[in-house]
Amino acid sequence: MGADEYVPRGIDPTVPSVARIYDYFLGGKDNFAADREAAEKLMELARLAGADSRETSRANRGFLVRAVRHIAQSGVRQFLDIGTGLPTQDNVHQVAQRTAPDSKIVYVDNDPIVLVHARALLADNEGTSIVEGDMHDPRDILKSASAYLDFSKPVAIIAAAVLHFVGDDDEALAITAALREALVPGGYLVISHAYVEPAAVHEQRTKEVLEVYERSSSRAFAMRTADEIARYFDGLELLSPGVVPAHRWRNDDPFVPPGLQTGGCLAAVGLKH
Repeated sequence: MGADEYVPRGIDPTVPSVARIYDYFLGGKDNFAADREAAEKLMELARLAGADSRETSRANRGFLVRAVRHIAQSGVRQFLDIGTGLPTQDNVHQVAQRTAPDSKIVYVDNDPIVLVHARALLADNEGTSIVEGDMHDPRDILKSASAYLDFSKPVAIIAAAVLHFVGDDDEALAITAALREALVPGGYLVISHAYVEPAAVHEQRTKEVLEVYERSSSRAFAMRTADEIARYFDGLELLSPGVVPAHRWRNDDPFVPPGLQTGGCLAAVGLKH
């Protein structure tokens, strides 16, 4: 049965979901017509700017895999993934548990379809849990996650490709401050965030992108600079190479797809001392 033929209770299939749009970018099937329409519009606008939404999504996923692998290899055994999105290949628990089978992972999302899929996927994995939570209320997320994770020990908190859905700059700073406060020495903060090179910014196209997201479940979207994103790591050690395009973060492959030369995701990892 196709996704458009079955709509879970509580879902409005006419409102595009950022999780399902991202699923479409990655080639997934768990999306509705409204999600695909929004995704195609965003892909068209990206192409006009010389960017590629699908390459951006793959680059973000690649960064997440490399970051989680590094953190697991460093000895951290607890991960909190905020805004996990729909399950795909190389989810956080799969990457972490390949390195350290005793890793514990808590996924957080507020999309009902994400919650249904994640609970089904994780049912047989004792090291993983899924909780409902909203990024706009980080302290509630941390409270819920504390039922599964021990925050007196190092935790890696992941906010990959979600903070650009917080339109207010001060709120984004407050969210990341709350996440940093939960870290003890040895803990990590992992962030990726949408950006576009200044030369590729086009006022009308930017307006149209914002209009697409204003009609979606996120209601907001904001591009930010590397300097703005670096502020999310105040008080942490930024691991080399710092805040860089996601495809460049500790990636040995020198090839840069043409669709990532004018924009995509900036990414960084911070360590608490």
